[in-house]
Amino acid sequence: MLAPIFRSEGQARLLAVLLLGDVELSISDVAERAHLAYPTAHREAARLLDAGILEEQKVGRVRLLRSNPQSPLTAPLREILLVSTGPVVLLAEDLAAIPGIEAAFLYGSFAARMAGQEGPAPHDIDLMVIGSPDAAQIYAACARVGEMVHRPVNPTVMSWDEFHAESGFLSEVRSSPAIPVIGGLPW
Repeated sequence: MLAPIFRSEGQARLLAVLLLGDVELSISDVAERAHLAYPTAHREAARLLDAGILEEQKVGRVRLLRSNPQSPLTAPLREILLVSTGPVVLLAEDLAAIPGIEAAFLYGSFAARMAGQEGPAPHDIDLMVIGSPDAAQIYAACARVGEMVHRPVNPTVMSWDEFHAESGFLSEVRSSPAIPVIGGLPW
């Protein structure tokens, strides 16, 4: 984990989803976005509600969760999450608005640390975007997110044909840890 200060990686992902976005989400939506099983998301949310870090609103039978802006822990946690797990959440939100993206994922040292591989703290974030998006929009989104997480985000944009071509670089990318941002991993 990039910031081994959270109780678990799942807790860090759940917090990132809820503290870095400005939306209310059901536990099912939180579980999906944080890549957690529903029971795990439910337990983590209950702990965070008890601690006052999250608050909930019931709409019918649905419980909507959001960060609690009154908690003294929310702002410091948000800062830590921005640097450690935030790029995935923030890039997913920004890239979702750009047409032509079929898949996007993190690779390189940042992805390796998120996947639990030991090594030095990464200085940048490598992003692979597959499809036919407007490159200027991709670079602008990466610049915005990089500024927020205090690390440059370096995008590589390729078509499906280019991504499936044989090269040493792509073989290394496909054989190394990767973190999905949009869609699943394309291999």
